[in-house]
Amino acid sequence: MKKKMVLLLAGLMLLLSACGGNGGQTETAHVDLQAYWDTLQETYKWNEGYMVDIEGDMLEAYYPGLSDIAAKQFVAKMPMMSSVVNEMVFMECETEDDAALAAALLQDRITTQAEGGAWYPESMEAWGRGIVIQQGTYVAMIASAEHQDEIAESFTALFQ
Repeated sequence: MKKKMVLLLAGLMLLLSACGGNGGQTETAHVDLQAYWDTLQETYKWNEGYMVDIEGDMLEAYYPGLSDIAAKQFVAKMPMMSSVVNEMVFMECETEDDAALAAALLQDRITTQAEGGAWYPESMEAWGRGIVIQQGTYVAMIASAEHQDEIAESFTALFQ
């Protein structure tokens, strides 16, 4: 049921955020990443305070170099206190090259955590299933022990 709801909401968001006619050229739809995050938070009942922003020193420690990339939109969240892997970054970069660089930095986070940085075997396994998705100038890192596939599918659906 949750999966259907996420896909339905993702499709609705895509319809609401799609760009107008483009003369037959392929163009990536504009996606409001904060609205997408808000939808995820509501769908999965992540109560206020459960997920917090990753910013400042924590952002630089977890994602070295990511804050140097110009971003039009940026949402980075993780649980304030939880042993369950549930960390996500969604960003819209200025260029596709910037998005590719961001994707590489985000993949480094997944690899580091999966190869021992997450300490516990279950956490390392969950990080090992983490994914980075790039759609034009948009990039997402999704590492969620409980909702990995659903969130990855709903993010991808925003661009279809």
